[in-house]
Amino acid sequence: MAEHLLDAKGLKCPLPILKTKKALKPLASGAVLEVLSTDPGSVADFGAFCRTTGHELLERDESAGVYRYLIRKA
Repeated sequence: MAEHLLDAKGLKCPLPILKTKKALKPLASGAVLEVLSTDPGSVADFGAFCRTTGHELLERDESAGVYRYLIRKA
């Protein structure tokens, strides 16, 4: 279960990633952030973001046009 939630629904690239980066910054290493997005491009964006930053993409799913990501901070 995520400890923190970021609702990025309605935002287009690159805003979901930028807001995620900002939301992760104050969190302790190992904290889990849940991100909600409606941008279809976020699927590739969050995969690349986690690969390049070292954060762990724990889960990714989609329901009714809402993409949900669970990210563990490195």
